[in-house]
Amino acid sequence: MPPAGLFDVTGRTALVTGGTSGIGLMIAEGLLAAGARVLVSSRKPAACAAVADRLGARCTGVPADVGTPDGARALVAAVDGRLGGRLDILVNNAGATWGAPIDDFPDDAWDKLVGVNLTGVFRLTSSLLPALRAAATDDHPARVINIGSLAGLRVTELENYPYSATKAAVHMLTRHLARRLAAEHVTVNAIAPGYFPSRMSAFVADDPDAHDAVRAGIPRGRWGRPDDVVGATVFLSSRAGSYLTGVVLPVDGGVSGCT
Repeated sequence: MPPAGLFDVTGRTALVTGGTSGIGLMIAEGLLAAGARVLVSSRKPAACAAVADRLGARCTGVPADVGTPDGARALVAAVDGRLGGRLDILVNNAGATWGAPIDDFPDDAWDKLVGVNLTGVFRLTSSLLPALRAAATDDHPARVINIGSLAGLRVTELENYPYSATKAAVHMLTRHLARRLAAEHVTVNAIAPGYFPSRMSAFVADDPDAHDAVRAGIPRGRWGRPDDVVGATVFLSSRAGSYLTGVVLPVDGGVSGCT
């Protein structure tokens, strides 16, 4: 196969949760550019409609809260109705964060983050297994790509205990699901992004001093860019990545590997 063909996802169907902003939107745009048909979801109906309208005919927006059983059911129904009940690529990107000192960390915030960042990933993946199995073949396995985090690989300076804990759990869940689903031609991998400009990182990215302090600790000397996470996602979604499963891929400019 010519090298360019290894990274082609033309005609594939994809669902990107949390796909209307930040890393999720970067990934949705990248999969569209690589030829896929993409369904994006978020909790906000207006954001889903606006992104789908901007990205064009091959993009559909479906509002859903992946932290709830009803949200998972809504996305299963959308895959059945709009993608013909077949799903080639599931990107579990939806996530939440909350920072507070350990003495004052609220129980409801902890429960929310576990529900969205961890339980939601498992619930949605298991709910969409029939659609993933319907699309999967030996030569072209279906793909599940979980978006973990650098914070799930190492302790950071931020007091965000459930976020770090849930992302570490997502990495281990990825390995368990990969082992379980390999024989069914479904690969499961995770991307662990480092520092990228997004809604969740805005409190750091928008502060010049904090932004520069973070940048100084990144061996590559810069924050992540859209093509960094898009390249990793397209690789894992395409023929080039079809023999990988159970991998947690840091996309962090060398923070986890070099420091």
